[in-house]
Amino acid sequence: MPSPMPMPMPPGRTGHPPGLAVLFLTEMWEKFSFFGMRALQVYYMTKQLHFSQASASLIYGAYAAGVYLTPIAGGIVSDRWLGRRRAVVIGGLVMALGHFMMASEALFFPAMVAIALGNGLFLPNLPSQVGALYREGDPRRATAYNVYYVGINLGAFLAPLVCGTLGELYGWHWGFGAAGLGMCAGLAVYVMGGRWLPRDEPPAARQATLAEAGDAPATRVGLLVAIGLAVVLFRCAYEQTGNTLALWADTSVDRHLAGWLVPATWVQSLNPLFVFLMTPLLVRAWSRRAPKPALARMAFGAFGTALAFLMLAAIIRSDAARHALTGVEWVVAFFALLTLAELYILPVGLGLFASLAPVRYRATTIAAWFLAAFAGNLLSGVLGTAWEVLPADVFFIVTAGVAGLAGAALWQLGRVIERRAVPAPADAVA
Repeated sequence: MPSPMPMPMPPGRTGHPPGLAVLFLTEMWEKFSFFGMRALQVYYMTKQLHFSQASASLIYGAYAAGVYLTPIAGGIVSDRWLGRRRAVVIGGLVMALGHFMMASEALFFPAMVAIALGNGLFLPNLPSQVGALYREGDPRRATAYNVYYVGINLGAFLAPLVCGTLGELYGWHWGFGAAGLGMCAGLAVYVMGGRWLPRDEPPAARQATLAEAGDAPATRVGLLVAIGLAVVLFRCAYEQTGNTLALWADTSVDRHLAGWLVPATWVQSLNPLFVFLMTPLLVRAWSRRAPKPALARMAFGAFGTALAFLMLAAIIRSDAARHALTGVEWVVAFFALLTLAELYILPVGLGLFASLAPVRYRATTIAAWFLAAFAGNLLSGVLGTAWEVLPADVFFIVTAGVAGLAGAALWQLGRVIERRAVPAPADAVA
């Protein structure tokens, strides 16, 4: 049976289909709930539950890895039986329950399990609908993932400001409860905006066409695997921003502003703030030039991440020599450089995986992208245990080295692909 063409969607005010706004807002609220809980997680474990830093780092890494492991099973379940819409709704309800459970100390670990399981259904099925809003060859399709990525980071920006402030100043349960309400808001947007979204196939048709969908070229499968392994290294370094870097910002940064101590959780809003400030400028610049291969841009992003951590290590060493706290302006500069680098690798990689995905296994292939995040997050927790035995500047130099290895791998992979002329679709460049 031939693959059905995506349902034509009329352009909205932004020039993109209205369904992109629905997915944008749904993802924004889901990330508000996820990052709202994450902004409090390490502090909650070390300050309220009295875990050691090493134990908290391992738990943080294991949880962050778990939420990116379950999407593999969730993608398979949705591709074969549930369909994307039903999977998003069920997954969102389970995640909301987990966030509300987090308000109880006794339910801390079961709550994390619930969030991870719900995320398994939710995470691969929302972005897999972005590409289906456009016909093949639509030039808006490549930039749609950058727009979608802004939604991710808008929620991540608001989360520490709201959930982090409530948790630090009024009580942990207020912050976790706000995260649960954010998940409910995302589900409401998704259900009410359903008429603008791509329709799911009936279960019988889905089962019939799945049998005919196993014809993805081996070169594409190998390319996805190789990219995923490089992204594992990148994630290992990048995810320190919510782990060891958060602990460093709490104790070693002068966060006084006009006589007021800025909450440590607010530091985590800098990255998403720069995402939606920089994304329109980058998209505009990229649209005016001939597109470069996606792997070259991803390598540039990994090298930029390494440079950001090296800069931070140099500042820390200089401040330590003066026995001074690091000024918050250097933290802002670090996140500006890190975010610029991030925009060259994460949304580009997501779009690349979506464009190379076999049509009937799109959710499963998107889940494979997040599988790299699973392994990277798990390793980030392991790397984070070295925080207790290494000076901060040395630790961040090691972190820069890990990001640099990812960049070298992506760069070399791009050269190999270019020499062998491996085919890729037009929207695999971003």
